Amino acid sequence: MSNTKVLPLLEPETVAPCCPPLTERPFTAEEAERTAKMFKALGDPVRLRLFSAVASHEGAEACVCDISDVGVSQPTVSHHLKKLKEAGLLTSERRGTWVYYRVEPSVLAAMGQLLVGASAAA
Repeated sequence: MSNTKVLPLLEPETVAPCCPPLTERPFTAEEAERTAKMFKALGDPVRLRLFSAVASHEGAEACVCDISDVGVSQPTVSHHLKKLKEAGLLTSERRGTWVYYRVEPSVLAAMGQLLVGASAAA
């Protein structure tokens, strides 16, 4: 007899789009705050590299051990990953001693919609 246990699957967190495309209508104050927070987080080259490393990793999920080679110390990597999480760009999950970071597909879709809408109107 096996001692294995079947664990239930968790539904991924649904992230609501931050705001409408730039060409649809002016942002509300709240939408502007959320969007500015995202872009501010991505305005740092190290954070942009970390976000890109996670987003381009297989399954849009990466262990911190796989993405920490960005030219800064481990504590600095942790700081930047925390800022990306606070901006709503990444989620994380601890598995044993490692933390895995994930970009929710809805975050990329919302960012793409925001920017593509602006370029389509140009």
